Amino acid sequence: MNIIFAGTPEFAASHLDFLLNNNQNITAVLTQPDRPAGRGNKMTASAVKQLSLKRGLRVLQPASLKSTTIENHIMALNADLIVVVAYGVILPKSIIKIPTFGCINVHASLLPKWRGAAPIQRAIEAGEKETGVSVMQIDEGLDTGPVIYQSQCFIKPSDTAGDLLRTLSKIGCPSLLRCIELIKTGSATLIPQDHDRSSYAPKITKSEAFIDWSEDAQQIERKIRAFNPSPVAYTTLNSIRIKIWRAQPIEKLSTTPPGVILSDDKKGLAVACRDKCLRLLEVQFPGKSRIKVADLLNSNASFLAEGNRLGT
Repeated sequence: MNIIFAGTPEFAASHLDFLLNNNQNITAVLTQPDRPAGRGNKMTASAVKQLSLKRGLRVLQPASLKSTTIENHIMALNADLIVVVAYGVILPKSIIKIPTFGCINVHASLLPKWRGAAPIQRAIEAGEKETGVSVMQIDEGLDTGPVIYQSQCFIKPSDTAGDLLRTLSKIGCPSLLRCIELIKTGSATLIPQDHDRSSYAPKITKSEAFIDWSEDAQQIERKIRAFNPSPVAYTTLNSIRIKIWRAQPIEKLSTTPPGVILSDDKKGLAVACRDKCLRLLEVQFPGKSRIKVADLLNSNASFLAEGNRLGT
């Protein structure tokens, strides 16, 4: 089949690479326009574009899909199928109806759970025990189309969003290929979603990354894992922003005001929360690299001393 691939980040690039390595005919690639990135805000191509150029694929980067120009471009490609993986743009109806077999999307959750932009982060934040990948037929709604294929996996207690993204990529790639084969042979079964069981995973905002120490220790720890590697949960001390990369709950009740440092030793930095305590294991100060708290205490013992209160 003639396939147009639409995607942007590394998660999408891994799926594109897998399809190419399995002899799928990718006639063109849609990806978002280059964006400023890094400390120098240098214009940077998406991971999908970089891979596509290396593999000699035709790349389209429209600022909008709602134009007759891009519609005509896609029509001229005679696509049998459009495959969407983390493209970051909702396909309009005029595009959806162009390919012979429509459009399919690889979504990083077990639909109808966690529809939306941040299914991986929201699943971790909610304390889910399992998740997976759904390959669905795209309709005009937000991740509401019928499911063709699903693969499940467990969420480990230590999984960050980055860890889970890699796991889902490993199961998503073969799931996508299997789904394409089912469509090609006319064997695909479209299973409607139960909309009453749906949940929404809104885009992560930077303001959410600020830690509220009056929350439960377990809840804060989940947020730290969910926001790793981006946007990274953080707190403040004397107005200095401190990113928190790793932490673990401590089974110890606390009557101390939330945010107060209870102890600082080689095990880490114990901080009071609403119910129990949280031990900070790895942090990062402005302009510095990530560092284990045990190593940091050698030079910042007074700053992170017992009794100081985070969030100030």
